[in-house]
Amino acid sequence: MTNLEEKRPWLKSYKVGPFKLKQSLEPYPELPLFSMLDNSAEKHPRSAAIDYFGLRITYSELKQYADSLANALAKLGVKKGDKVATILPTSPQYIIASFAILKTGAVHVPCSLLHKEQELEYEIGESGVEIVICLAEQLRKVEAIRSKTKIKQVIVTSLLDYTPNEAEQPAAPAGTAGFKELINTHEPEAPSVEINPRDDLAYLAFTGGATGVPKGVMLTHYNRYTNVIQAIPWVLTSLEKSIRGKASILIGVPLFHSYGDAAALFGIYWGLRLILVQDPREIDYIAKMLIENRPFMTALVPTQLMLLREKELPRLPVQIISGASHLPQDVRESISEKIKMPLSEGYGLTETSPLTHVDLTGFSKIMGFVAKQKYSIGLPIPDTDVKLIDEQSGEEMPPGEAGHMYIKGPQVMKGYWPEAGNGLVDGWLPTGDIARMDEDGYFYIVDRIKDMANISGYKVYTSTIDDILHQHPAVLMAAAIGIPDPEREGSERIKAFVVLKEEYRDKITTEDIIEFCRDKCTSYAVPRYVEFRDSLPFTVTEKIFKKQLREEEINKQEL
Repeated sequence: MTNLEEKRPWLKSYKVGPFKLKQSLEPYPELPLFSMLDNSAEKHPRSAAIDYFGLRITYSELKQYADSLANALAKLGVKKGDKVATILPTSPQYIIASFAILKTGAVHVPCSLLHKEQELEYEIGESGVEIVICLAEQLRKVEAIRSKTKIKQVIVTSLLDYTPNEAEQPAAPAGTAGFKELINTHEPEAPSVEINPRDDLAYLAFTGGATGVPKGVMLTHYNRYTNVIQAIPWVLTSLEKSIRGKASILIGVPLFHSYGDAAALFGIYWGLRLILVQDPREIDYIAKMLIENRPFMTALVPTQLMLLREKELPRLPVQIISGASHLPQDVRESISEKIKMPLSEGYGLTETSPLTHVDLTGFSKIMGFVAKQKYSIGLPIPDTDVKLIDEQSGEEMPPGEAGHMYIKGPQVMKGYWPEAGNGLVDGWLPTGDIARMDEDGYFYIVDRIKDMANISGYKVYTSTIDDILHQHPAVLMAAAIGIPDPEREGSERIKAFVVLKEEYRDKITTEDIIEFCRDKCTSYAVPRYVEFRDSLPFTVTEKIFKKQLREEEINKQEL
């Protein structure tokens, strides 16, 4: 073992099947992020870039649309460093708008389609956004906050734009501009702008709203470009010639989330056809698209996979990647058994552009080899340092021991808005996740620090209880949380929330679930309470919303 491998034990595991992967990809290109689209449009002008409800847009067309909108934005006064917000679903409009914004030198502020007025007012006001691009259906919310922010111009689009059912649209509402009209009336000539990739922001993405006041994450062109290269192009470098410009990727997660946006950037970097799923909760549609298109790769989240495993799926040569939250092993095995392909899991944060870890064992079958599955978030990607810290002693934890995960690398954010370095500790990002590393350098998330329960002084990792609950044959979806113990101040009890599969409704009792857990975990970690529900609350990024469940329980106790 080299000195470098001793410091970074994951380097010795850098291989997919028999193929060894590069230990470092430095130096990374220092290019504006929008050059990815320009390069693919030059190399694959007639290839489909976007497939949206069956309507296809070529790379040449996509570049023209982005250039025309960039020209229009510049004519509206958008200049380098300005902030432009989007409130758009997964759609061609999101991708066109994002590249157009970047081509003006402005900063893209992606907002959730599910945000309420108060959340929009905070993100748009805090970032100083002056132009908003949104669905016509979102206009009421935007107008409601307009006088409280710096918004000067609103650009509206329709859900039917860029679909096979596209119809002639009425004129844009008074005081707004039409998205397609701007594109159709401006030449595809993006303004000339000088970008310093290491310093200039590409995105100002807000995160953390599910756990507190949202923070604006400052991501540079260099952060995002680097992370695309660190991801799939690194993992599948030996297959690049057979994939680039030829394959497709199905994106089932919202593009306004960093995971969905990153999947789109990777697809565009390699000239792939992006199959876009407008509504991430349309599981039947996702299953249909998988079967009909058999995409090379699919980006989904665990809650989608929990529902997808109940669908009839044939054997599919599809590499499914799960991210955004913990994927229970039983769910992963169920899907893998159905499609006869191993799943891969990744890990990342908005603050890390977003990827930091990827499970290489899940990619082995693409290479014609079957590796033993690790069921972990994977290995740190190239040029990414990771350390696990005991927060009480400040010491770094050895393999096998859990600690607070800190990350450092070229993809780590510039800082939380508006101060460079804000949120970092000597360049390291504290993730808020407790993890452990095995001897091969594979990492395993133990729990979110905020989700960990304290039962009479014992630490209980609720994600471990989640895994156990998902092993029950009747459970479709479940989440465990710690709630205050009314009999012991400062202590908690475990409560499980369970959604049963349809055929088990009214046939499973709370005691059945408790007994099942009693056989599989320590006595103090066994759920004290079980509540059956028809559904569980999700965050805007389709994670099970544990914070909301906790708040509901605390409110009940206070009544």
